[in-house]
Amino acid sequence: MNKVADLPLYCASLFDYQRRSAREVRVGKVGIGGNNPVRLQSMTTTSSMDTAATAAQCLRIVQAGGELVRITTQGRREAINLEQIKAELKQQGQDFPLVADVHFNPNAALLAAERVEKVRINPGNFADGAKKFRELDYDAERYAADLAEIEEKLRPLLDLCKKHGTALRIGANHGSLSDRIMARYGDTPEGMVASCMEFLRLCRKHDFHEIVLSIKASNTRVMVHTVRLLVATMQAEGMDYPLHLGVTEAGSGEDGRIKSAVGIGALLADGLGDTIRVSLTEDPEAEVPVAALLRDYVSGRAGHAPIAPVVGFSYSPYAYQQRQSHPVGLFGGGQTAGVVPDLRGCGAPMSGLLRPEAVIVDAVDSHLPEDWTGVQRWVPVAGNEGFVPTQAAWPLLDVKTYLADRVGSGPRVLELSYVDLQPELLGRLRTDQEVVLLLKTGHQNGTAEQRAFFFALQQAGLSHPVVLQRSYTDAVAGDFQLKAAADTGLLLLDGFGDGLSLSAPAVPPKVLLDTHFGVLQAARVRFSKTEFISCPGCGRTLFDLQETTRKVQARTGHLKDLKIAIMGCIVNGIGEMADADYGYVGAGPGKVSLFKNRELVVKTLPEAEAVDRLVKLIKESGDWRAPG
Repeated sequence: MNKVADLPLYCASLFDYQRRSAREVRVGKVGIGGNNPVRLQSMTTTSSMDTAATAAQCLRIVQAGGELVRITTQGRREAINLEQIKAELKQQGQDFPLVADVHFNPNAALLAAERVEKVRINPGNFADGAKKFRELDYDAERYAADLAEIEEKLRPLLDLCKKHGTALRIGANHGSLSDRIMARYGDTPEGMVASCMEFLRLCRKHDFHEIVLSIKASNTRVMVHTVRLLVATMQAEGMDYPLHLGVTEAGSGEDGRIKSAVGIGALLADGLGDTIRVSLTEDPEAEVPVAALLRDYVSGRAGHAPIAPVVGFSYSPYAYQQRQSHPVGLFGGGQTAGVVPDLRGCGAPMSGLLRPEAVIVDAVDSHLPEDWTGVQRWVPVAGNEGFVPTQAAWPLLDVKTYLADRVGSGPRVLELSYVDLQPELLGRLRTDQEVVLLLKTGHQNGTAEQRAFFFALQQAGLSHPVVLQRSYTDAVAGDFQLKAAADTGLLLLDGFGDGLSLSAPAVPPKVLLDTHFGVLQAARVRFSKTEFISCPGCGRTLFDLQETTRKVQARTGHLKDLKIAIMGCIVNGIGEMADADYGYVGAGPGKVSLFKNRELVVKTLPEAEAVDRLVKLIKESGDWRAPG
């Protein structure tokens, strides 16, 4: 594999929104890549042997705006029944493409390739079997032998796909890398990319190019950096295959939506992605409108006004590195990313909620919850004549007021944008270390403009803490949350930003505050509540995922700083729990296994006992605390 330092940049520009140029792959009547729009898809959760139920769910997905539908294909029976599902849909006047989702079973892939428009295979288990997490010593000879075995199993599938005009999706998951890859790379971005590239090189060797690539993870940071690395690696080898994007095991409700928007939005922002799926532990048709909003919102950046590029900066887009800043009060210097809701124009949140580090208010005497003692007020100097800064109340200055030196020394907040970084301001900041920068943007491509700001600060040698500020007029809470996550996720995932400040006067103050914490958690920079890693379900699911997730959340949702994985089966179960503290995994019909730190603790207990036993395990491990 190419050295990361030698790879080309993964996108056309860091400052100009442009869709990545990918070859077109035809999936039935639907084109992916090329000049086509970003396509939307979802996956059925019904039994693949239940023709009527699966066809009905396919229809609901398409009616919601989906353009492709993926169906679990465990084995021979399910692969053959794809023909009946297509016939049922055709009888209802439908002819949208179906995708067979195959794990562990090359023979099922062969049968599916004759019946549907695309087959998804997982390079982690197509020929290697289940991941065992064993320490294995793969010398060059053994590694080559494994690749030869993969080629032997893959070539018949490629031949069939050529014959029937069937596309192939090579879909690697963070949770299901092969033992061979794990032995050489571990579960790293390099390992995930290597897993895909092994298969891509074999496809190219046999002159097969109707390929869509995907690399997914529940960890948004891993997912984004890995997809970038894959694109750069493909470019280095002259490959331009289209990409499918998704955050796997994202969860449900607003948490699942925000997490998906952070990961998918970060990649869409740089023009990556030709088809997307938002994976929610909900009915699959609920995923499609979320994907549509993300696609349409980010694509609206096309044709934006130019952003002055920055040159001479140091940046690695393939690994997380927090920007180094010096501390000013509660911000910067390696402190936890701060939350600063802009409460101007809206009511104060109720007491008992998570507390921010600071709030932006109209005046010092603005009402705040009684239990928010110690929360700083950032107060605009304009309109507050005679304002006297204190430890609890900091002046919020615009650039003109700051340069006029109207407030003097002491901690201050300077609201500015990228275009304000002119020589006079830069010179002043070099001699003034007691300033938090509140970075605003009104640019059509605000994400790129704010990124340019950080590069310009680096170029100028300034280390002031920076709080990301974004403003929204949306009255629908869900729309605001998706947009805020998509706008700021890229920056936070790359280590840019010492805090977050959102303004949304039309949404309830509680939603505004919760969104700050949700976005920071989804970007993995601040954990404030239990994180549930739960899969969306499919035909392999061994219990009612939605109901089970609700039960687990009801019992454990109050546990701060814990990650709990709820997995319907073993395909990604153990691996996708790599950084989870506890795992609840389907082990058979009506059976559940419990894990702690990826180690099996309780094997195949009855489902009816599983939630209680999970709570007991958490208590026995010393991670439990009483609600309230």
